Amino acid sequence: MKRLDALDAARFLAFCGMVLVNFRIAAGVAPGSDWASILIDSLEGRAAALFVVLAGIGIGLSRISAGLLLRRAAFLFVIGLINMTVFDADILHLYALYFVVGAAVLPSSQPGLWLGALGIVVLAVLANLAFDYGQGWDWNTLTYTDLWALPGFLRNALFNGWHPVLPWAAFLLIGMAIGRSELDTLCIQHRLIMWGFGAAVLALFPQMVVSDPDLIAYLGTDSIPPGPFYILAGAGTACVAIGVLLKLWPRIERRRIAPFLTAPGRQSLTLYMAHILIGMGVLEELGLLDGSLTAPQIALYAALFCALSSLFAFLWFRKFRRGPLEALMRRVTESAKG
Repeated sequence: MKRLDALDAARFLAFCGMVLVNFRIAAGVAPGSDWASILIDSLEGRAAALFVVLAGIGIGLSRISAGLLLRRAAFLFVIGLINMTVFDADILHLYALYFVVGAAVLPSSQPGLWLGALGIVVLAVLANLAFDYGQGWDWNTLTYTDLWALPGFLRNALFNGWHPVLPWAAFLLIGMAIGRSELDTLCIQHRLIMWGFGAAVLALFPQMVVSDPDLIAYLGTDSIPPGPFYILAGAGTACVAIGVLLKLWPRIERRRIAPFLTAPGRQSLTLYMAHILIGMGVLEELGLLDGSLTAPQIALYAALFCALSSLFAFLWFRKFRRGPLEALMRRVTESAKG
């Protein structure tokens, strides 16, 4: 299937949401009830879920081999570890682990991928019953006390970190299943919107029928802890966003804004790295990672960063075919196959 530009635009929008959320976390911005806090709260756990679903769709649309997927996983793991030295909520090293899961189920049919996603969610539920979800966390400071010790690193990555494999890898498999569909047809686009909306609404009800605070948290739709209905809600909102963009893209494409949405989406890896090393680096140099910023201030800074990222990507693609890190990953992983 030819490249669907709407998916690149969706990837950029997911990136923007992640920038908002991550800048707030890094800057230690206090929770509030202002417009910016409400906006960022609504994106927390949703933007990153959309990002992972889109990665799965990319795999589903492509003819990538398991070997190449594993080499890309290794590349992402290394640069993710670099990111973690600055921002321990990095998702790239976890992307690498999702890709390992994806490589294992690459030959599966579309129903098999849906069942695989369900299986991951079930395993996550069982893990929460068997282990202490709070182990390693200092919830007052949102820091992970033994992150750089091997047991803590594995626990964080697989079970109770910001985006643990159990259950976040389910988003990748859901995306892979969606990628096996004819996404350029209105029928599939309408299904994504309707079924996604239904899933997101349905996910809201279980927390309403229980009274135990721990159950309310786990059966809710917040990303921490990532319970089964968070996965349902996150996948649902991702499907709605993707379906709407696919449906509206012919209209958007006729407007001048389209290249400024697709260009950054095609180098989201580079920009993700930049938002940590440069975006957060600037805040650190200015001494603004101390909780002194308000939510509206961090939202405006994030919006400026995203706008500059879009402009950079647009100008970059006037000279080059791929983003800097995307080109490096392609060269390293594809030259390694020999």
